[in-house]
Amino acid sequence: MKKWKIVVGIVVVLAIAGGVYASLQWSKKGIVTVQTGKSARQDLTSVVTASGEVKPRNYINIGSNAQGPSRITDIMVKEGDRVRKGQGLAKLESVQPEADVAAQRATVTSTQAESAAAEASLKAQDSNLRTLDASIERSKADLNRSKLDFDRSELLLKEGLVSRQDFDSRRAAVQSAEATVRESEARLAQARAQIEGFRASLSAAQRRITVSEANLRRASDVLSRTQSVSPIDGVVTNLPVRVGETVVPGIQNSSASLIMTIADMSIITAEVKVDETDIVNVKLDQIADVTVDAMPGRSFKGHVIEIGNTAILRSTGLAASQSAISSQEAKDFKVVIALDNPPDEMRPGLSCTAKIVTATRQKSITIPIQALTVRQTGDLESVKEGDKAAELPMDPASIKARKVEIQGVFVIQGEKAVFKKVETGITGVTDIEVTSGLNEGEEIITGSYKIIRTLRNDAKIKVDNKAPVKAES
Repeated sequence: MKKWKIVVGIVVVLAIAGGVYASLQWSKKGIVTVQTGKSARQDLTSVVTASGEVKPRNYINIGSNAQGPSRITDIMVKEGDRVRKGQGLAKLESVQPEADVAAQRATVTSTQAESAAAEASLKAQDSNLRTLDASIERSKADLNRSKLDFDRSELLLKEGLVSRQDFDSRRAAVQSAEATVRESEARLAQARAQIEGFRASLSAAQRRITVSEANLRRASDVLSRTQSVSPIDGVVTNLPVRVGETVVPGIQNSSASLIMTIADMSIITAEVKVDETDIVNVKLDQIADVTVDAMPGRSFKGHVIEIGNTAILRSTGLAASQSAISSQEAKDFKVVIALDNPPDEMRPGLSCTAKIVTATRQKSITIPIQALTVRQTGDLESVKEGDKAAELPMDPASIKARKVEIQGVFVIQGEKAVFKKVETGITGVTDIEVTSGLNEGEEIITGSYKIIRTLRNDAKIKVDNKAPVKAES
């Protein structure tokens, strides 16, 4: 009998324990375990991070300008040398151009001699012309004097005061003076014709000088193209050729046309690629911190000086406008950052990372980024049991209104999570600014991500801010 009572007692105790356990589990039904944090007031900085490489602001590829393929006969610099504007860099084969220049110089000298001879002849003929003019004047004076003597002798002959022989002699003198005048005028006309001929010869010689000098300039230009000079002050950053190799002009992006690269190292830049989602926040003159992979532990200040307007395809590196087909792949935009005080050991081509400060806020209310979530209006409405209106079909306008998305956070109110709409500002590395809808010090749900994504408004919650234990593999 005692054994039976003991068994009954054990069964009763177990039943009571089961009931208590069941009631505890029923009371915990629907409770969600969450992690929480508090909104805090702090300084916030919005940063855009992008990677790229170090490049000089200005660099020039020196190629061959000679006519046709040319052999390099001399290289006067080496990679890493600093050069000045106008300094000689390399020489190409120039036998034929030098011969052409010498021939054109000889032609110029010859035509200049012809011009000098024609000019001398013209001057001599001008002197002769003046002599002939004086001779004509003298002949005309003699003719006038002979005519006066003749007229006087004609009167004296009528009066019988002079002999017939003297009269005929004076008439012959007049005729001789007239002939002399005509002869002088003929010689003057001939001299003038010769002068015109000499002037034409001089003009032709001067034209030949112009042509020969133009040919000399052309030949000199061809010769100058066999000598490469630096167009800027800079540093030789690339020298892929050696003496004796042949370079070909006019082929872009070809190793056969490049002699060397001169970079202006007075302005060093970091050329980075910014994601299309961040480029709208980047502005000119924004401050940036640049780190170079080859110089660990060092950071260099800079500022944005150029923002690209053309999207670059991330897979090919080509501009999106050059793509023949429409592509929905990720795109970047080029941003150039000028380094304020680059060190001397900075070299083009080094990989770098830039952190561009796009905005700053002083003493603003912030929350962790992961606490921010989005809910539809219909998900926030509370429906009471037995509400017949909720079971009726809704019109399209109401359906659309229920699908409007609202940005907000879940705030702890007692033992419930209440959704609260907030307006946000700039985004930092781990926090985001709240401009309205939340006060400093309010407790909000910050995790886990899965719970925040599925948590419903007014849900019962349990706060557990212990660090999660990693599962052993």
